[in-house]
Amino acid sequence: MERKKFLSGFLCGIALTLCMGVFIVYGNQLGWFDKIYQTSKGSEKITNSERRHALQKLGLLEKYIDKFYLNDLNAEDYEDGLYKGLVSSLDDRYAAYYNKEEFEEITAMNKGEYVGIGCSVSFDKETGAFTIIQPYEGSPAQQAGIHSGDVLVSVDGKSVTGKTLSDVVAMIKGEEGTKVKLAVTRSSSEKPVELVVTRKEVETKTVTYSMLQNKTGYIAISGFKDTTVQQFNKAVDALEKKQMAGLILDVRDNGGGALDAVVKMTDRLLAKGLIVYTKDKNGKGDKYYAKDKKQLDLPMVLLVNENSASASEVFAGALRDHKLATLVGTKTFGKGIVQSIFSLNDGSAIKLTTSKYYTPNGDNIHEVGIEPDIVVEMNKEYDKVEDDLEEGPDLEKDNQLQAAIECMNKKIGAKK
Repeated sequence: MERKKFLSGFLCGIALTLCMGVFIVYGNQLGWFDKIYQTSKGSEKITNSERRHALQKLGLLEKYIDKFYLNDLNAEDYEDGLYKGLVSSLDDRYAAYYNKEEFEEITAMNKGEYVGIGCSVSFDKETGAFTIIQPYEGSPAQQAGIHSGDVLVSVDGKSVTGKTLSDVVAMIKGEEGTKVKLAVTRSSSEKPVELVVTRKEVETKTVTYSMLQNKTGYIAISGFKDTTVQQFNKAVDALEKKQMAGLILDVRDNGGGALDAVVKMTDRLLAKGLIVYTKDKNGKGDKYYAKDKKQLDLPMVLLVNENSASASEVFAGALRDHKLATLVGTKTFGKGIVQSIFSLNDGSAIKLTTSKYYTPNGDNIHEVGIEPDIVVEMNKEYDKVEDDLEEGPDLEKDNQLQAAIECMNKKIGAKK
């Protein structure tokens, strides 16, 4: 009876949803754009008759499930499955339906803040080992004595063997103020070391920086989140105080993030001009410009690779088109489309591809990518995880960074 009542209410709801063409947009992002946006044009290729037929068949399928399906159904899972199925029918690999809990997690990820212990963890598929790459400065993990290179054995007494990285992250996260017990192995101890960490809200570290030889600043950006802007500005300011003569920016393996973040960061480097613009299926869109006169008037090099995508390519395209930086590495991923997240009244959300983006010169690089000015294939012996455990970049094995430094030395020499 409960399921029949649910189906009746659900069918009414989905009928309204299918016929409704107005959604309130939560965020317009490359990856997840943050811009507020509205659309009121529904699909013109689905007739009312076809909609009614789909609803009738959905009801028929439910009757078969109700009569013959062996196991019991959970109403919440059943409802989520129907919504996710509808969205997955689209020819859109980036489309998704998020229930309330999933949407809250997505929102927190985009902001760059979450409740946890504050450290990055890597997973080795061959050995199955979960290694602590780095506890964030001032984080609960650092305060509890967790070290870079520690190998995680268990969380609250439960072994991590056979778990996925997302499983382990979920085990470590929890409510603010609660404690979690971690067991780790380290080279300085024969037996596993047990550590108790108090969870709290932490900021995801997406920017690292250092000063290299010849007064060359180096900034690596792993993602574009709301908190990345402040971290980036802090890094630039710190290197300027050390009188850097040139700057190497690194967005290798950076899969993208918020448009608002990448626009603000590009604005920090560019005095004026167009940064990126978008067009939807009706040819309408938005243009994003540098808003202040502040500019980093220094030679720049940008490191990119095949995993530099979306917002990273906005960054690369703007620096290239304005001739602010020389691009070094390998061709970027080629994601030149925009996903918009539409929030619904019940706290859930839907993500759809809604437009294309273009670099200042008018290039849409979707499924094309951006070719670097200097092509350098990565040294196969280079281990990024091992590099992350060290203080600063590996100047001996990272041949792409070596090429960037060589390029920068020529730029600094020419400027003198």
